[in-house]
Amino acid sequence: MSDTTPPQRTSVQRSRGALGSLRKQPGVIIEADISIVCTATSALQHTFIDASSEMCGIFFSCSPVKYRQPSKHLLKCLERRGPDSVGKVTRTVNAKAGPRDLPWLLTVASSVLSFRSEKIVNQPIEDSEFQSDSFLCWNGEAWKFDSEPIRGYDAEHVFRRLLEAARTRRVSPDADTTSSESALQAVLDIINKVTGPYAFVFYDSLNQRVFYGRDALGRRSLLIKWSSDNSVEVASVRGEIDGQDWAEVDADGLYVLDLALNAPACSTVVPSMCEERLPAVLHVPWQIADSPKMSIYRLKSPFPHFNKETGCDSPFLAPFSPAVENLLQHLKSSLKLRLAAEPVDANRVRNRTRIAILFSGGLDCSVIARLAHDILPDEEEIDLLNVAFENPRSLQAAARSSHVASVADSTYELCPDRITGRSSYAELACLCPGRKWRFVTIDIPYSETRAHRSEIVTLLHPCNTEMDLSIGYALYFAARGSGTVQRPTSTDMALYSTSACILLSGLGADELFGGYARHATAFNRGGYASLVEQLELDFRRLGRRNLGRDDRVISHWGKEVRYPYLDEGLVSWSLGVPVWEKCSFGQMTEADPRLEPDKKVLRLLARQLGLQGPAANRKRAIQFGARSAKMEAGKTNGTQIIA
Repeated sequence: MSDTTPPQRTSVQRSRGALGSLRKQPGVIIEADISIVCTATSALQHTFIDASSEMCGIFFSCSPVKYRQPSKHLLKCLERRGPDSVGKVTRTVNAKAGPRDLPWLLTVASSVLSFRSEKIVNQPIEDSEFQSDSFLCWNGEAWKFDSEPIRGYDAEHVFRRLLEAARTRRVSPDADTTSSESALQAVLDIINKVTGPYAFVFYDSLNQRVFYGRDALGRRSLLIKWSSDNSVEVASVRGEIDGQDWAEVDADGLYVLDLALNAPACSTVVPSMCEERLPAVLHVPWQIADSPKMSIYRLKSPFPHFNKETGCDSPFLAPFSPAVENLLQHLKSSLKLRLAAEPVDANRVRNRTRIAILFSGGLDCSVIARLAHDILPDEEEIDLLNVAFENPRSLQAAARSSHVASVADSTYELCPDRITGRSSYAELACLCPGRKWRFVTIDIPYSETRAHRSEIVTLLHPCNTEMDLSIGYALYFAARGSGTVQRPTSTDMALYSTSACILLSGLGADELFGGYARHATAFNRGGYASLVEQLELDFRRLGRRNLGRDDRVISHWGKEVRYPYLDEGLVSWSLGVPVWEKCSFGQMTEADPRLEPDKKVLRLLARQLGLQGPAANRKRAIQFGARSAKMEAGKTNGTQIIA
């Protein structure tokens, strides 16, 4: 088959157990028999909304030369993200591209991780309604559409609305915009109505456009690579042999490849390459409602302007401050969406766990766990995933200490996150005695860390610093969910691998409520004005610095991470309130001397929920709490490029 001959669509559904061999790597100490099983108890009838969602891996290419296929390693990475089905389609777009009539050759591959049992929506989703060549790859969760819950499969719902939008035409011949421009704006309007995390590629065959992008926070990964032959590739993750030329698709708006070259003259074309066959690229930025117009098209940001009030007469944050109750209500609303039960297949049930929490025992994850208890039915079990590393440098220091009785025993149990994890787990068990919490101790020998290093580095790309690597280590092994648990009737430990495919993370709380040391530094340097500036910077770069990287690492295990603190409603509320309603730098009072000023509103909420220990815990970065940082001899810092 030649490169320009379009093959038949292929779509393969597979059992999760069939991918078990992918997990077994020579010389690596891993779980005895991990299969990526996504389950929920068949007894559960507790459903909050009817929307059903899927996670997927995406690959898309557009080339004037050939059907550019994903590499074998990239395809394997996509299968790891979506073990339920893999589909691939090609398209030939006979549009005028430059002075010569040359077709654009499109290839798209997509894998699916489904959270429902009775039906898997294969991707790419193709147009059976209008019989066009349009398709959609949707990696995300449309919690709501136009502020209303979605009934049925979110990807199908979004695709149907996109197809309708693409057929939009001028209302009257006197309209200022062309039919094509009207259709483009209509597609943007559909994306604007989606609430939830997503990355997507949508081909509108009627107008010969390819739309791609991420939500305004960047909660799902999407990478892009341009080649010298005028080809462009977009993917959720890169393959090991796919080079270093991939970059994050910025979460600063949506992008449109105009294969018919009918983009308006004012379009922003990227990158700045002058090859005649390169398709025009329109960038439509997210715009806050009352901001100056930046484009002839409209893409309204879901978030307001950052509140930059720096008034001198700010009230003190106290237990009964309205901000505490507001945070509670927003967080509960966020969790209800993210914990909604899905119908399940009894054949996949291995135990009664479908939800796990990345659990250090710190403030952010403990509050999530405590509120999840209030929302989930009593019979649901919750796994608390706590990771700790064998760190040679820490072991050497422990061996020199006269306070450590046994270096072997202390390797993992003296990791800071293991100590706070056990303490907070004990508090949760006491506060919520009817809930079965499962504290999963995930202990990673140094040899295993080294064995997985190259794979983790590949997943991290284009993030490439020592800090990225140390965080990647912790998230990678925690998400795998393979460790030990205490047997119910003894002190013995048993091997255990979580069956949960939905992982909750506390990421976002530090950026919203001032939880980093640099926030205290900023306040000490320039008061509220300096603090606000630092908070806004940290929020704006979340997608670029954290979220895409974390999605690539965690999703490798066929798991989906959900961020309750990054719900659109909660974020909008947080951005809109003055900074002194979130943290209390300069407001220390005798009434609560044990509570740190960072993330004060969240600390007050934790105390209100009965979490005394987590409310008082100091912020500790995951790589230091789990001891995944600075394992090697010699001086390193987090900004160094990975060797």
